[in-house]
Amino acid sequence: MSPYAVTTEIRDLLLRKNLLTEQLITEAIDVSRKNQLNIISVLIEKYGLSATELLNIFSSEYGIPIYDIQQLEIKDIVEQYHNHTLIEKHHCLPIYVEGERLFIAMSDPTNITALEEFQFNAGMHTEPLLVDHLKLTELIESILEDDINALDIAGIDDAALAEMEVTDTERNTDDQESNGDDAPIVSYINKILTDAIRKGASDLHFEPYEKRYRIRFRVDGILTQISEPPISLSNRIAARLKVMARLDIAERRLPQDGRIKLKMSRTKSIDFRVSTLPTLWGEKIVMRILDSSAAQLDVEQLGFEPEQKQLYLETLAKPQGMILVTGPTGSGKTVSLYTGLNILNTSERNISTAEDPIEINLEGINQVNINTKSG
Repeated sequence: MSPYAVTTEIRDLLLRKNLLTEQLITEAIDVSRKNQLNIISVLIEKYGLSATELLNIFSSEYGIPIYDIQQLEIKDIVEQYHNHTLIEKHHCLPIYVEGERLFIAMSDPTNITALEEFQFNAGMHTEPLLVDHLKLTELIESILEDDINALDIAGIDDAALAEMEVTDTERNTDDQESNGDDAPIVSYINKILTDAIRKGASDLHFEPYEKRYRIRFRVDGILTQISEPPISLSNRIAARLKVMARLDIAERRLPQDGRIKLKMSRTKSIDFRVSTLPTLWGEKIVMRILDSSAAQLDVEQLGFEPEQKQLYLETLAKPQGMILVTGPTGSGKTVSLYTGLNILNTSERNISTAEDPIEINLEGINQVNINTKSG
């Protein structure tokens, strides 16, 4: 159902009930469309209609039961189906599950699109419950505010967070249009990334589950949980990371790969390789930290035994052959190989690599990404 059809349906109802003149109803609809405001909000706040009267009329007209959301406590409301984008877009709130049905609190009974989108997002049948518009607004604002406040951005200097920026990426429309409400998410993710760098993590895992969301670092090959933000923020965290990596935030059914270059200061930047994977409860995102300064390590710093170091240097010096480096994630394969490349990287040599994908940029070396599609 188009937005025009929805507001036309409300207009006809208001006319039949003699709540407003046709001219005022038309004005209200125009205000709603031009300012992208909820039509019920406009009718109540700008044209003085009673939220309680509208609630009773809608319930009688559409046969949808009235629900008193004041009896709900925030802790009892289901969180795993709280898609902030849908909540703000439709001014509706999933409140509880019964069997295979998800009940949606809403003040506009004509908004069938909201029920369909929540149903698609949750993967279960949705049922409407009519609630007082003003009480619903208050509850939604409270929930969104609580979720933002639950983020832990302590322990890092605000100035350092403000200096961090994403470079080498095109400006994304969604990023440009982000408002102040996204600032806590941005700061929280920046804190997570800087913490990972400080702790020497090789990769980060952002993982959604049915009732919780966890973030883990891999340090010395071992994954450790370091944060558990509210499950209701999972989509916003994933969207922010995908915007930073120049990925399609609308695509949630297919895996995607991208890169982020995070500028820490005027002289320091860190690359991240970003991979998304659709799972049962949302998108899992894995970020691999690619510190180009690691490639500048001296062979003495790799932790080789004397015999290993000698064998490695002798093999590097040979005119042909192969060096095969194996080991688990985080064991030092990438750093060992790039250190070897750096040793060979002199002005007298022409060096080309074939990588899948390129992890660290090295000046003076012709690095080529493998592309199986193009052969």
